[in-house]
Amino acid sequence: MKDFQDKVAIVTGAASGIGAAIALELAGRGATVIVADIDLAAAQGVADQIRAAGGGAHALEADVADPEANERLAAFAVETGGRLDLAVNNAGISGPTESVADYPLDGWKRVIDINLNGVFYGMKYQIAAMLRSGGGSIVNMASILGSVGWAGSPAYVAAKHALVGLTKTAAIEYAQRGVRVNAVGPGFIDTPLLADNLDAKTLAQLSSLHPVGRLGTSEEVSALTCFLLSDRASFTTGSYHLVDGGFTAR
Repeated sequence: MKDFQDKVAIVTGAASGIGAAIALELAGRGATVIVADIDLAAAQGVADQIRAAGGGAHALEADVADPEANERLAAFAVETGGRLDLAVNNAGISGPTESVADYPLDGWKRVIDINLNGVFYGMKYQIAAMLRSGGGSIVNMASILGSVGWAGSPAYVAAKHALVGLTKTAAIEYAQRGVRVNAVGPGFIDTPLLADNLDAKTLAQLSSLHPVGRLGTSEEVSALTCFLLSDRASFTTGSYHLVDGGFTAR
């Protein structure tokens, strides 16, 4: 299926995990993908994998907390591909684990800068570029913690809740101008970031929180994300879609 043929896409946080899976699926379905990440070497590895499979990709270093980095990404898409059609604002960090009264101020600022401000900066320049191209589709990566709380993660939870509201607002503003904006809320996903930072017992406990009895995969998140980006979801905008193995149904 080449339903993204001749489309140009930006995926942030695309060097590994969910972002890499999305970049690979978009490229496999015909899009030219700008693989953006703060880790340029890892982003280059994903871009090389795409090109080796016959797809189109460019790797760019980008700290999404920097407005100018987001502006450069959108400009690069237009300069190299002539347009911007698709964007996935996926870059994010978990931040410190601490309760509200003891949460470090620098940790709060960094989480909000990347997980919320970075999405705003991304959309600011992505939407402007898409309007010049006749429209497009954006998916913002939220979380199950965009709808429920989680003790010890006040900054992350606050950012993801706000991201859902930002998504809905942008969707309303640009619905009649050809730009759709949706959010995806993954549960706990089996990514290198999770596996490298948690022991087997903790991973098993997280798995048990999902009624399906396991962690999700990056490819499962990518499948939903790419559907929302596609023309098959042409009547879907301003929505927040969970891919959480039943976590929030409890």
